[in-house]
Amino acid sequence: MAKQTAHLGRRWYAIHTASGYEENVSHNMVQRIESMDMHDKIFNVMIPKEKKIKIKNGKRRTVEEKIFPGYVLVEMVVTDDSWYVVRNTPNVTGFIGTGTIPTPIADEEIKALQKRMGVEEPEFKIDVEVNAPVMITDGPFKNFEGKVSEIDESRGKIKVLVSMFGRETPVELDFLQVKKI
Repeated sequence: MAKQTAHLGRRWYAIHTASGYEENVSHNMVQRIESMDMHDKIFNVMIPKEKKIKIKNGKRRTVEEKIFPGYVLVEMVVTDDSWYVVRNTPNVTGFIGTGTIPTPIADEEIKALQKRMGVEEPEFKIDVEVNAPVMITDGPFKNFEGKVSEIDESRGKIKVLVSMFGRETPVELDFLQVKKI
């Protein structure tokens, strides 16, 4: 089994874990690498995460979300020993691959993933234009409809004209508080 992949050398592999146990698996795997002295065959354990902006109760928060829930990436040379250590880590359900042969992840994919993870500040993606009709989804004006009058991409804010009492009133909102109609 592992002999067929040992010739590939040091590569990244995706390990499937029990859902919600990614941190646990990562921690246990690092401990097993230490205790079984596998530093020469297992080099890195990574849980791909990225920062995202969420709004809850009108408050903006930056949260870290797993890019691939249920998976941990491991950089290793696959041998019978290293395969055994990883495969028998608690809550690991298997390698991603065909049959018993783990399939390495392409280097380009790993580079793209590391670049995506390395982005420190989440970017604001405002996909509305001025004069676009929007629905307010959060805050005191929830479920009001309005028209975008200004966009401030650097702050992630937009001004929406909301019709109240027969007049259009400008309301400044976070871009996450509206959706296109």
